[in-house]
This record gives sequence, C-alpha cells and structure tokens, in this order.
Amino acid sequence: MEFRLLGTVCVDTFSGPLPLGPAKRRSLLAALLLSANTPVSLARLTDSLWDDTPPLHARNVIQGHVSRLRALLVGADAEAYGVELVTLGEAYLLRVPETLLDSERFEELLLLAREQGDPADAVRMLREALSLWQGPALTGAFTGPPLRAAAHELEESRLAAVEELAHGYASLGEHNRAAALLRTEAVAHPMRETLTAALMTALYRAGRQSEALEWFHRTRRLLADELGVDPGRELADAYALILRDDSPPHEEPAGRRDGARKNAAGATATAPPGPARDTVRGSAGGSGDTGHGSGTVPAARADAPHADLLPRAPRGFHGRGTELAALTRAAAGEAPVCLVTGPAGVGKTALALHWAHRNADAFPDGRLFVDLRGFSDTGEPTLSEVLREFLLALGLAPRRIPESVPAAAALFRSLTDRRRLLVILDNARDSATVRLLLPDGRDCVTLVTSRHRLEGLIASDAARPVPLDSLEPRDGTALLAGVLGEERVLAEPVAARRLAELCGGLPLALRVTAARLAGRPQWTLAGLADELADERSRLHYLDVDDTGVSAALRLTVQQLPPDAVHQLTRLGHHPGAHFDRYTAAALAGTDPVVAAAALERLAAAHLVTESVPGTWQLHDLVRLYARGLDPASGAEALVGVLDHYIATALSAADTAEPGGEPCFALPDDYRRPAAVRDFTDRAAAMRWLATERDDLALAAVAARAAGLDDRAWRIILLQWPQVVWRVRDSWVPLLELALDSARALKDPYAESRVRNLLGWVLSEEGRVDEAVALLERSPGLARQAGDRLGEATALINLAVVQAEQGGFGAALEGCTRAVGLAREEHDAHTEMLALQHLARMQLTAGRPRDALDSVRQALDLGPEPEEVARRVLLLTVSGEARVALGDESEGLRLLDRAAGDAERVGYDEGAVRALAALLRVTGRPEYRRRHEQAVRRLTDGA
Repeated sequence: MEFRLLGTVCVDTFSGPLPLGPAKRRSLLAALLLSANTPVSLARLTDSLWDDTPPLHARNVIQGHVSRLRALLVGADAEAYGVELVTLGEAYLLRVPETLLDSERFEELLLLAREQGDPADAVRMLREALSLWQGPALTGAFTGPPLRAAAHELEESRLAAVEELAHGYASLGEHNRAAALLRTEAVAHPMRETLTAALMTALYRAGRQSEALEWFHRTRRLLADELGVDPGRELADAYALILRDDSPPHEEPAGRRDGARKNAAGATATAPPGPARDTVRGSAGGSGDTGHGSGTVPAARADAPHADLLPRAPRGFHGRGTELAALTRAAAGEAPVCLVTGPAGVGKTALALHWAHRNADAFPDGRLFVDLRGFSDTGEPTLSEVLREFLLALGLAPRRIPESVPAAAALFRSLTDRRRLLVILDNARDSATVRLLLPDGRDCVTLVTSRHRLEGLIASDAARPVPLDSLEPRDGTALLAGVLGEERVLAEPVAARRLAELCGGLPLALRVTAARLAGRPQWTLAGLADELADERSRLHYLDVDDTGVSAALRLTVQQLPPDAVHQLTRLGHHPGAHFDRYTAAALAGTDPVVAAAALERLAAAHLVTESVPGTWQLHDLVRLYARGLDPASGAEALVGVLDHYIATALSAADTAEPGGEPCFALPDDYRRPAAVRDFTDRAAAMRWLATERDDLALAAVAARAAGLDDRAWRIILLQWPQVVWRVRDSWVPLLELALDSARALKDPYAESRVRNLLGWVLSEEGRVDEAVALLERSPGLARQAGDRLGEATALINLAVVQAEQGGFGAALEGCTRAVGLAREEHDAHTEMLALQHLARMQLTAGRPRDALDSVRQALDLGPEPEEVARRVLLLTVSGEARVALGDESEGLRLLDRAAGDAERVGYDEGAVRALAALLRVTGRPEYRRRHEQAVRRLTDGA
C-alpha cells in the first residue's frame, strides 16, 4: 500500500488504486496525509475542503467522506500495513508509516543526497527522489487555502531538488544533461530567476554561449514587461560570467574523454582500410563456388538462376485495397521488412502471395518463400533446413552449403547483397527466427506474416507493420461469389451478406462456408445462414475436414501460457462487447495487474484487439471458441463481472453525484472485485457511464436471463446520473427490465426504487398518466420496506407528476413531507432534491417568495462543485422567482449564469430550461441562437 500526494492524490494497492471518488474526499485524504500521525481539527478540514463559506451541513459532509474513506481503507486491509483512520473528539487522525507516504520518502532522499560526499551518489538519490513525482502535487483534489499552500511548498521543494540535481550533473561535467533538465523547468517557470541563471551557466559550460545569452535577454524582457523590474543578482552574475568567458567551456567527464580517445585509437589500430565492396565478390562466370573455409564468399553471378519458391497465387482473392496499398508503401525504401499481422484465418498468407504475384516484375532476381509453421502442430522446420532451401534456390551447389546455421545465414546474406529479391517468411512465431533469415541487399524486400505482433522485430529491424483485420461485408460476399459463382450469390443477396456477417468477415470462415455450399448445390444460402445463426453450432459448421476456424484457433491457443489461456476462457463468457483490465480481472477472478499481462499476451497473438488504448474486444468467432474451452466456468465468470459492474458504477455515481446515499444495499452474496476503477472527477465518471451504457445493458439482460435478478435491477439503477443527464435518451425499455427483475424478486425495496426512476423518466417524456400509475404505489412500497429515503424520493417524483396534472395542493404537501423525511434522516442530498422541486412548484403556484426561500435553503446545504446540474436548476428557479418579483436585472443575471454553467459542462436539459426562461423575458438574438443550439444538441443526442 502506498499513499501519493506528489501527483494525483491516491492510495495505490497491489491490485490498483482505491476508488476514492469525488475531489472533496481526495482533499480530505490530502489534508490528513499532510499532517500524518497528527490530529487534524474539523475546522482545518473545513478550510481545506471549501474555498469560500462552507455549507451549513459541512460537518455532515466531512463525516460522510471520513466514513467512506475509512471503509475503503478497511476493505484494502490497511490495518496490516499499520494504517488506521481514527476519530479523536473534534479531530481526525490518520496513522500511517512514513515509508508509505511518497512526500515523506521524497524529503528523506533529499536529506540523504545533501549528505553525500560523492556527486555521483548525490545524483542517484536526487533522481530517485524526483522519480516519485507523477504530476503537480495534490492533483485531483479540491484545494482550499491550506492545501494550496501545501501544494506550493511541495512544488518549491521539487524545484530545489531539480536545481540540486543540475548542480550534481555540472559537478560530473555533464553540462548538456544539466541544461536539458533545467530548460524544461525554466519554460514552466519563466519568472524563477534562479532556474534561468542555472540554465544559462549550464548552457555556457556546454559550449552553447549564444543560447545562454538568448535566455538572459528573454528573461530580462519578461521581467520588465510583467513586473517592471531588472534582473536580480543571480541572473546578472550568470550574465557577467558568460561575458567574461572565465570558465572552461564544454567540459565533459574525464573518464568519458579518455574512453573516447581509446575507442578512436583502437579503431585506427585494429581496423585497416577495407577493400571496395566489389573486391569481395568472385568474378562472374564459372560456378562461382569457392571453399567457405578460405576466407572468401561465393560470388553473386551475373548468370545466377532466377530463384522462385513462390506458391501459386490465391484464388478468389477479393478486397484488401487499403492493405495492399499499405504493403506497397511499406516495401518502399532501403531493405524494408514488412510485417503482416492478424488473427488466425484473416488471410495474411493470401495477402502476401497476392501482392507478391502482382509485383513480380519488381524482383528480377527471384522470390523466396518458406512456411515457418510457427503455429502448426506438425512442428517448425529447422533454420538449417530453411537456409539450405534458400541457398539451393540461389544457385549454390549442395556441397558448398555450410552445416552451421550462423555460417549458412552469413552466406545467405552475402549472396543476396547485390540482388533485387523478395523473401516471404510465412507464419513466423518469433522475431529471433526471422532475424537469421533476413537478406542483406539494399534492394531486397522481406515480407513476414505472423499471428503475433513481433514487436521485437519492429524495434531491432524497423519492421513496418501492416495489420490485417476482418473483411467488410461487401468483400466477404465477393469472396463467396468467387467460389460459388455470381449467379448463386445474386439469387440470394441478403442471405449472402448475412453469411459474410456471421463469418465475422474472416476469410478462412468464408472459404469453409463456401466449400460446404459448393459441395451441396441443393442447399440454400439462407438455410446455412439460419444454421450459423445458432451460436451453439456455428463453429461446427465452420470446420471442414482438418481445416477450419476451430483448428486455426486451437493452434494459436496452444502456444499461450496457462494464465493467458485461463483469461481467454473467461473472456468467452463476457456478456458485453468490450472490456478493460478491471473487467477482465473480474471475469477471471484475478486482479487487474495479472489481467493486463494476460491481455497483452492475447493481443500479441491477435486473439483480442485493443480497439482504443486500455480497451479490448473479441472477434465473435474467437468469443465462441473461448466460451467452449471451459463451459462450466460461465456462471462464476458472469457473477464476477456483474459484481464488478455494480462496484464500478457505484464508484462512478459516488463521484458524479457526491453526497447522496447509495441507491441500494448490496446483495447478500456480493463479491467485491480485487480492485475497482477510480474516478478523479465528475467528467471521468460520466464518461465511463456513457461509454459503458451498452455493455451495462447487455450485462443486465444476461443477469435477468441467468436468474440473477438481484444484480440486474441494481446494474440498471446505478446509471441514474446518466439518466438524469440525458433523460430523454430512450431509457424506458431498460428501466422496464429492471422493474421486471424487482417484481420477480418480490422485493418492495427494489420495486419502489425502480418505480421512482422509471416514473420520473416517463413524466419527463410527457407520458404523465403512465408515470402517475407507476408512482402512486411507490411511497407505500418504500414504507413497507422501511426505506425512508426511498419514500422521500417517491414522494418527490409523485409530486412532480401531480403538479403537471394541476394538483398543486397534493404536490406541495408531498414535497414538504419529503423535506421532513430527508431532514430526519440527516441526508442533505435528498433534502436538496426535495427543496429544488418544492421551489419549482411554489413558483408555478404563484408563490415566488416561498420559492426563493426554498432555493436559499437548498443552496445552504452546499451542493458540491461536481453537482452542476443541481446548481443550474436551483439558479434557474431563483432567476425566474426574481423576475416574478419585479427584480428583472437580478433575475436575468441568475438565468444567464445558469445557462452558461449548463453549456460549459454539456448539461443540455438545464441549458434549454434556463435559456427558455430568458427568452420569456427578453428576445435577445444571442439567447435565441443558444436556445436553438441547445435544443438541437438535445434532439440529436449530442
């Protein structure tokens, strides 16, 4: 366990960072860590969490954050590390060993560095100290005055360490290194004269006098323009030093200078002038074969035979125009190595051979081909066998071929030095094998195909990757037509396209499908498509004899280590379309670190695809194959991923709408994941909810189908921040699924909670009668379950629809009861919600003064900075009430502020409401334009 202040405020554990939630909670943690092992008063915490006047319920907010932080630490087994968060009267104390706090380790390393007599030792310690910094101090926290002061102090310590490290480099004579270090900081802190002075000195001593002087004049002008002052003493002294030119410039460490002289001398002494390149060649004519032990190499003869080991061109090749063009670009240049990668059955060999036959004229000296069988169960050919075949094809007599692999590889490189040759190394398993088979000629092209990414080959030989993905449906249909004939495909065009889609655009699957149909002319394309639509039998229909998708995937999987195979089998049971390392860990029952390593192995083998950084996908056919590897693990994997979604959505909701109580209790058999994703701010939480919406829906459907109704309704309900943000975005079907799950459980608690949200969405969609029918039963169900806060929420939502139907008396009474229930439960979030709606109803009922009073009470509860939607709606009601009371200027100001806040964060619902209120008072073109834009964004779902 490690606590970090030097960068994003976080708590790192073996399985990932703890999900701290909103900025206020990070601020609380930061304030406690800055005074680690010392009590921190409630007053100081209040100053740290709020920049201006704190809300009336500040104590309750802090207590809530302390409670959740303590629960997180307990859940991470913090006590085993000697970490404990305790309450001491009106203060809190975080006990934590100093070795677990990065800021303490930083200061300790600084002290140790300053005590070192050897500059090299000091440099090592300073570099280690600075490596602890991962960004500006206290990032992600809402910094009140005490935290701002602490962040500034930490930054001053960091800059001092940078200056000391630069001084250490200078002591070692590494002035260019010192200059590079200082330049970065001088750019970030242009007014810090000590940095600029040190940078000037380092540049000067590195022999870069003009740059040093340029930095002086730039800083002098900046000081004059910004502050109206002249350079201080340190800057002036550095300038004078350069002008006097009294320091030996461009000093380098003595050992480095001596080593350079030795190397140069050694090269002169041991490397005689080499002969011209042509002199190492034998003369043209004759056999060109010489004894390979004589120190010469066989000649590349002018009459050497045209080497051609290329198999025939693939039949029925279609599409791949983009990839063929990319391969042509990759083949340009000097001695290129082109790397065609992709999953099993995607058509890598076909692409390579098609391109080779199409570009035959570019290689007058021949084309070599070998199947390295890197993913075959028949075993790989030995390198000596491959090299022997290549050398024979190049015209070498069998008796002249060396027996050792290094000698044969050297001879191959020599023979290809002056040729224009294409070498295709098909189905390569690793980079090391490929390197020994690379030709040496500048005009040779090497084309490698592999199911692995072979990143080592990219690093060592600048291989140019040409990744290959599935075929588009149009090209897949054309491939079918190439085997079956156009007439048969044109007779059933819809079925042909459906077959291409069911084969996932995989050429191998398409060819197997075409082979089945070609041998059975009585079969229809639609009939086979219906067979393939059944996932349970699809892979069976895509196998013919010993060829097929399953066989190809099996050969890839058998190359994997056990942990990667385990991860793949569990991914097959994922109900969603994509996954990250947290999701993968939940499916496999591991932690994100182990899962990430396994995903990298699977991605290298092209069994998973990284669609965006940190997010992977499975091809449909790979998913079906993976699911069949261990069918019995499906139930365990599903529960794991469902509980992962619940934990992550809880963390997202807590960050997006902090201060609210959880919208349900966890299931009795809930299994907390090894690690839960942390969200640093509201934007990150809302982005995750939006991105994962489809997968969360698929997870809920899978839970319902598996009889896990207790998970299904919870996963759906946890999306409430996104529902509120985009209320008219077709949420009703999903919420109806949640209601079905709650009813199946006969759980009044769950049913009341789901009815609350569904009823509110229906009312926002204008389906008021349906909303009333749902919401009328909700308060009673909540009372039956003993859920007082749920009852308050139900009363609010029912009041909203009652008000829309003109029943203001009942609506006002319901909202007032909801305010009372929330106060009794000491829940500021629900109380704010009730007051917000009460204010709106009071305004509509012609009671603007009462509305203003309700708004003031809500704002006094202190909406968190993350609760933009809440603040926008309260400001809108307040502005409308001011206008109704005749204070038009103040009303317009409040409404304009509400509209601007909503637009700034993308809350289009709030922007439409505030701008519509403005247009009722003034017809300014600007407001009309902004209102139309907000309505358009809302309508388009932007």
